[in-house]
Amino acid sequence: MTGSLLLQSLVLGVLLGGLYALLAAGLTLYFGVMRVVMLAHSAFLILAAYLAWFFNLQTGLDPLLSLVVTVPLFFAVGVAMQRLLISRLRPATLTMMSVLLTFAIALVIEGALGLLFSGTHRRIQLPYSGADIQFFGASIPVVKLIAFGLAAVSLAGLSVLLKKTRFGQALRATIQHREAAQLVGINTGRIAGYGFGLGLATAAIGGTALALDSTIYPSLHWHWIGPLMAIIVVGGLGSVPGAAIAAVVLGLGQSLLQLPLGTTWAQTVFYIALFATLLLHPQGFFGGRLAQRF
Repeated sequence: MTGSLLLQSLVLGVLLGGLYALLAAGLTLYFGVMRVVMLAHSAFLILAAYLAWFFNLQTGLDPLLSLVVTVPLFFAVGVAMQRLLISRLRPATLTMMSVLLTFAIALVIEGALGLLFSGTHRRIQLPYSGADIQFFGASIPVVKLIAFGLAAVSLAGLSVLLKKTRFGQALRATIQHREAAQLVGINTGRIAGYGFGLGLATAAIGGTALALDSTIYPSLHWHWIGPLMAIIVVGGLGSVPGAAIAAVVLGLGQSLLQLPLGTTWAQTVFYIALFATLLLHPQGFFGGRLAQRF
């Protein structure tokens, strides 16, 4: 492996990890606030990607502009889903039943996309789709830089929201100890709804970023369930900073393995990391003090 190829793999790994961090952020919020395993999250990612593609097809404008519509729309859908569906599940069986419920929602989304757009693979063609930036001999696709920039801005905004606002403090308190948060007067039911909406809002942004550089089709969401679950488990369930660190580490691992093993086998890094975490450190490797300094 030459120096330029190694540098390109490292840079692409970081860019990929940033996108993974954004895609996994919502899953971490769902589980952290309500202990809900949201299998439909990746389906909402693909739904957002389709909306970005459709917006570009109909208007010819950059799909990033579709975020003006999709982010508040997905937030509202998330709040409604939590209040109308998730909140009705019994606490004793919440985690198990949430898996079944959100699995059904994922199937509905996939079926609706297939009905509306068929199973044909779609891809957004933009003026900068094939453009590269040369960086010390390495070729970095512009679309990956834009997707990483969108992820970085979104995660920075999420971090400020969680740390600097009263809502964020209430949300973090609910994640850390729901019963204690209730005792000090926090309306954890309302916070749970807003937290669920915030998780789906990140799906709107992540799906749009994904659409910039990916071919999309209705069943693509199944491809993302395993890697995203691995990220939140390795990062520590309920830890947004931990998931971000795990995403970058696993993104680097995948990128470095692609050259010797190919794209398909490089995906095994997620499942190896998941197995190692469950075997050696079930609470996650990055959910403690390291993540708190993030």
